[in-house]
Amino acid sequence: MNTHEPLIFKFATEDWEFEQVHRLNYKTFVEEIPQHQPSAAQRLVDKFHAENTYLICLHNRRLVGMLAVRGDRPFSLDQKLPDLDSHLPRGRTICEIRLLAIDKKYRGARGGQVLQGILALLWQHGVEKGYDLAIISGTARQQKLYQHLGFVPFGPLVGAGEAQFQPMYVTLETFEVTAREFLRSSPARSFHPSAVNFLPGPVTVRREVRRAFEQAPESHRGEGFKKDFQAARQILCELANARNVELLLGSGTLANDAVAGQLSLLGGRGLVLSNGEFGERLLDHVRRFQLKFDALEFDWGEPIDLAAVAKRLAAPPAWLWCVQCETSTGILTDLAALKELCARAGTRLCLDCISSIGTLPVDLSGVYLASSASGKGLRSYPGLSMVFHHHAVAPAPDRLPRYLDLGHGAAHEGIPFTFSSNLFHALHAAVRRVNWEKRFAELTELSAWLRARLDAAGFPLVGNGAPVSPAVVTIGLPPELNSVKIGQAMQDAGYLLSYNSDYLRRRNWIQICLMGECPREKVVSVANALQRVCFPRSRELIAGPPAR
Repeated sequence: MNTHEPLIFKFATEDWEFEQVHRLNYKTFVEEIPQHQPSAAQRLVDKFHAENTYLICLHNRRLVGMLAVRGDRPFSLDQKLPDLDSHLPRGRTICEIRLLAIDKKYRGARGGQVLQGILALLWQHGVEKGYDLAIISGTARQQKLYQHLGFVPFGPLVGAGEAQFQPMYVTLETFEVTAREFLRSSPARSFHPSAVNFLPGPVTVRREVRRAFEQAPESHRGEGFKKDFQAARQILCELANARNVELLLGSGTLANDAVAGQLSLLGGRGLVLSNGEFGERLLDHVRRFQLKFDALEFDWGEPIDLAAVAKRLAAPPAWLWCVQCETSTGILTDLAALKELCARAGTRLCLDCISSIGTLPVDLSGVYLASSASGKGLRSYPGLSMVFHHHAVAPAPDRLPRYLDLGHGAAHEGIPFTFSSNLFHALHAAVRRVNWEKRFAELTELSAWLRARLDAAGFPLVGNGAPVSPAVVTIGLPPELNSVKIGQAMQDAGYLLSYNSDYLRRRNWIQICLMGECPREKVVSVANALQRVCFPRSRELIAGPPAR
């Protein structure tokens, strides 16, 4: 055995992997544990093979360990214990673990690493599928190992002779603790299961987006690239109901700097509205450009008072700039009403739409300039930003730096400088062939369910009762619960929440954001996990929303 080759942990997907699964199954459960009858083919296809998800360990394309998981009833234990549910905690989402096997040749020096890696993959799979209880028929030979991992025996032994098994179960919260300690004691440090991402960015991206990003770099001067570039711009304009969009290599902060640069060309005095962290950052943008402006500030978590804005527009400013979705709180600004006020006053309206475009319908008709970014609701990688506009943008070579000069970019078909084809193709893959109406409806429904269940569980939600984004749920934790410790505990449990930003730490806030790929079962799972972490004595877990 070449011990220098790494162990690879993955889900079985290839025909040759499944063939080795059948052969290891035979070696373990026919030759070693005489549970099944021998056969000349020396392969054993599990009766639930079509429903199993196989978690495997490979070494030099050789299967050295495996485990099968399935969540469909009836389980194999249902057939052995007719009253199975009477032995189990109620209100749980159950999976059955079966066919744990490690090749005999790998039970020595690397055996522990094989088992630990498979358990880490099992933890990740359980979190992603929303399972919070696992059952197993543990071979009587390995009782101590299973109990060390937190498994609780129940019911009588099943099987006969040398093939006797003890029914056992483990809860997710117990497995999170015991398995984590088991993994930490391991010399195998190369496997790190990914946590479920509920950050406002970077977000989880779809497989086709990852594949597009992984293409070989392409010249930004090539005709194929330019054709795709214009096609993506058209999709973005249709999504936001805008006439033009300029793409920039940088974060949303760069796009807002470009907006500030355009405002510096207008002259006159402006008005900045702020009701959270990102409104305050707009104030910073205009100060750095030394623009003349007034500020109208509101409490964090409160909507912008449009009556107060209307009063300020009585003596119309040249421009007004605000955030449509205040990411720090989730509060939404009434875009339609604000457009009407600005149109009546003759004031140019500018918007930060970085957290709104891609998460809810946005109509930029009547908006002078609007910024957005690739790494949030558009569900691509961070690193690209955009500025939408309806008017012709003229170059300003004597007033603006080259890269912040939107007119310079517009004059070169949007590609004045070197552009990352990898980031662009990922963005293009993220936005094409998307049913936006369906996405917005599903996100709204899922967010409403999550907010209602968290509220019912006793979590104080920032902005409750106000217009809020479906993609941002901000929780103001009570003083006895430290947001940083809760966030770290959730990360240990397999969930990435937003808590590390200074503005969240100062207010003891934590956020669950639904901007990326958020399957229904993962949202149910994070709600349950947060309740367990914050209220460990609570036994009642949250049931999921009905399937669509």
